[in-house]
Amino acid sequence: MTRPRILVVGAGFAGVACVRRLERRLTDREALITLLSPFSYQLYLPLLPQVASGVLTPQSVALSLRRSERHRTRIVPGGAVGVDTAAKVCVVRTISGEFVTEPYDHLVLAPGSVTRSFDIPGLAEHARGMKTLAEAVYIRDHVIAQLDLADASNDEAERAARLCFVVVGGGYAGTETAACLQLLTHNAVKRYPRIDPRLIKWHLVDIAPKLMPELGDKLGTAAMDILTGRGIEVSLGVSVASVDDDAVTLTDGRVLPSRTLIWTAGVAASPLIATLGAETVRGRLAVTPEMGVPGLDGVWGLGDAAAVPDVAKGEEGAICPPTAQHAMRQGKALADNVVATLRGERTQPYVHKDLGLVVDLGGMDGVSKPLGVELHGMPAQAVARAYHWSALRTNVAKTRVMTNWLLNAVAGDDFVRTGFLASKSGTLRDFEYTDVYLTPEQVRLHTASFRGGAVGAG
Repeated sequence: MTRPRILVVGAGFAGVACVRRLERRLTDREALITLLSPFSYQLYLPLLPQVASGVLTPQSVALSLRRSERHRTRIVPGGAVGVDTAAKVCVVRTISGEFVTEPYDHLVLAPGSVTRSFDIPGLAEHARGMKTLAEAVYIRDHVIAQLDLADASNDEAERAARLCFVVVGGGYAGTETAACLQLLTHNAVKRYPRIDPRLIKWHLVDIAPKLMPELGDKLGTAAMDILTGRGIEVSLGVSVASVDDDAVTLTDGRVLPSRTLIWTAGVAASPLIATLGAETVRGRLAVTPEMGVPGLDGVWGLGDAAAVPDVAKGEEGAICPPTAQHAMRQGKALADNVVATLRGERTQPYVHKDLGLVVDLGGMDGVSKPLGVELHGMPAQAVARAYHWSALRTNVAKTRVMTNWLLNAVAGDDFVRTGFLASKSGTLRDFEYTDVYLTPEQVRLHTASFRGGAVGAG
């Protein structure tokens, strides 16, 4: 008897949680499990701002997929760039640039999200993101490089532009990024005697009228007070009109001389979702409460890329927010539903009540709302770090992160640049590969042999 093939796309919180549950619940005889991921690690995304600021090393937030001795899932080093649901085949672009096909009986789509961008003049050429490990490392190098170059320059205009940093996006990612990197420059400038600390300017810009509105007015105000107390200028109700080599122009007419634009203005579902031709909800794959895709046999969706109904909220049309908390639990619930389907049992809807939100603003500051309890300052930061530490999947990762935190608290940072991607621009396209996805016609060329035709070239 042929074993069913379960293909999991994405090694984020949702994909890894799903694979681990499948491995525990299914015997080797029951199914073949394959995981598609460009990298052999699971990235703990919420801690990226601390990597960018040098509090944590990159390795500490990259949890190896191959460490477990019980791991029996086949890992394909590549990303899905198209799906032929009629032929039940996924087209994969490997890390060597080759295209291969992966047939499936059950397809679990957890490709995550990419940084959401807009058609703003200069944005594609000059914006940097904070969505991948490479981007976090690059941004750290870039920020320290601006200090080095400003220190060496005798041109006052150039020094001012290099010491002005603009972060766009007033959500969790943008707020944490601005807060953590401001601390980086605040501490690093002490090693640059030729730079007046007052010349360093940080701007946090967001089109929304409130900072992190999910936290409520009280905590949003507390976060605003923390940021402004550090000298970060927060501009709400404003966005970017254009960007060039030397300046960022805002929609209110202000021109900020700057060489650094960090773009964290939300996320969008992976472009892979558009290749399915399935129904979407605000760009995310429409799924049932059981996380199956209506009309597509054996296809499931979860995590940031799927609009999973938020049954626990009890509101018509409510969908789960794209958070790690939901992704991990969806992964386990979806694995149980795949197992139930294979065994002819009944599937169950995903139900989870949100446990709250935590925001680490670096140093001794944070704002958190665990189980509805509003905290700010040091207690909130302690809760945020405790939550992140407990959520790390392996004891090795927990040890690395705790050691990094303690070492940074005691010894500080050496503010060393690695020279990472020194010869490249480091834009969103360089790191997130949003232009590699295939059209439906190209997908069908790659899957022709599964339809009884000849394989075409892509």
